[in-house]
Amino acid sequence: MRILSVVGARPQFVKLAPIARAMKGRAEHIIVHTGQHYDELMSDVFFQDLGIPAPDYNLGVGSGKHGEQTGAMLAGLEKVFEEAQPDVVLVYGDTNSTLAAALAAVKIHIPVAHLEAGLRSFNRRMPEEHNRVLTDHASDLLLSPTEVGMKHLAGEGLAGRSVMVGDVMTDVLFRVREHLAEERQPLPDGVSAGKYFVCTIHRPDNTDDPTRLKGIVESLAALGMPVLLLAHPRLKALAEAHGISLAAGSIVLHEPLAYPQLVNAVANSAGVVTDSGGLQKEAFLLRIPCTTIRPETEWVETVELGWNMLVNDDLSKLAPAVQRPAPDPTDATPYGDGNAAQRTVDALLEKFAK
Repeated sequence: MRILSVVGARPQFVKLAPIARAMKGRAEHIIVHTGQHYDELMSDVFFQDLGIPAPDYNLGVGSGKHGEQTGAMLAGLEKVFEEAQPDVVLVYGDTNSTLAAALAAVKIHIPVAHLEAGLRSFNRRMPEEHNRVLTDHASDLLLSPTEVGMKHLAGEGLAGRSVMVGDVMTDVLFRVREHLAEERQPLPDGVSAGKYFVCTIHRPDNTDDPTRLKGIVESLAALGMPVLLLAHPRLKALAEAHGISLAAGSIVLHEPLAYPQLVNAVANSAGVVTDSGGLQKEAFLLRIPCTTIRPETEWVETVELGWNMLVNDDLSKLAPAVQRPAPDPTDATPYGDGNAAQRTVDALLEKFAK
């Protein structure tokens, strides 16, 4: 059986790692990299650090407006699919690469499986929400990470195509955490264990408006401990265009970290501040308090269990939220036991093996 994975952005590279391992000896696995994240730190390094095989195809699409980027991927992926002739196309998460791959496949009658199906923010301002909803409804097999995701899919009439597999990000994090326990990793310069916060900010709602971004930066700069701001190139470019200095007050400006170093930084921090979906969950799995600068989250379990707090309109609430005491301990495992990749491959073989 030939399974073709399409990835293009950092969270997808992380999800691909356990899937690639679980495929070995069970199916032929072809990897296509769209090039949505094209700089070395956001792409090549992740493949190396996570032990992912080099992509069989790299479209090198790069950045651009949503329509332009998705259209370029559609054209490139259609050619790849026609050449590779996979039995199923496996797509990951909610990026433009995900939607483009799903559309390209269904147009030429290749089955699609969607890993991380059923997540919903119910915020249609987010491009990711459109991508995930459209991909779910175009897919032949929906691989959900959580019971909440399964309920969303059932509510949309998709229960018959849905399988609960758990969260492959949990697989990766548990594996990386084991390696980190065996070898002491240094922390980035400017911070010391337990006495700093980790921060990532990238969503357009938080970065495109100068007033909004300035308010977030000022709140971070006023915190009582160093804030390790892992600044994506897009954030740097927008801050410069807005005339906002990111290296202000308590902020320690740093390049994005490779995944093992990111896990190490979060595990040794006092808390996380982010608008990323994945980092909220990683913080929870490491039992590090998280504050999310968004009006909602797909990972509702992190909020319900007290490990994540949402701050959006009133940025005066950001500092108190970030500096709040840690919640009561929990042994809840809403994201699975670390064996989601194995269950995913089982489901793919059961559904699509000839």
